[in-house]
Amino acid sequence: MAGLKMTTMTVKEMRAARERGESKTDLEFLHHNQLAGLEPEDDEDAPDASVVMREAIAKRRAGRPAGSGNKEEVAIRFDKDVLEAFRSTGRGWQTRMNDALKTWLKEHAAR
Repeated sequence: MAGLKMTTMTVKEMRAARERGESKTDLEFLHHNQLAGLEPEDDEDAPDASVVMREAIAKRRAGRPAGSGNKEEVAIRFDKDVLEAFRSTGRGWQTRMNDALKTWLKEHAAR
C-alpha cells in the first residue's frame, strides 16, 4: 500500500463522503459481489471491507516476523568505530556484520 494516504472516518462521515461523490469505492462492484455472496453485509465498523480484507487484518500481527530459529540474541561489545562503520551501511547492517564474521570463520577454520 505504499503511496496511499490513510484516513480515519466515522461511518457517518464515510456515508456523507459517498453522498458528495468523494468516495473512490466502486459501490456497484461491491454490490454485485455482495449479491454473489462474495461481500459481507454492511458492517458498522468497516462498511467497505471485503472478506479477503477482513481475513488479512485478522492474520496481521504487530512486530517483526518470526526468525529462522538459527540465531541467538546476546549482549556483546564492539569498538565504536566498528559499529559505526557497519551502521553507516544502512538497514541490514547486523546481517552484514554476521556475514563478515562467518567469512572470517571460514577463512580461519582449523585445517
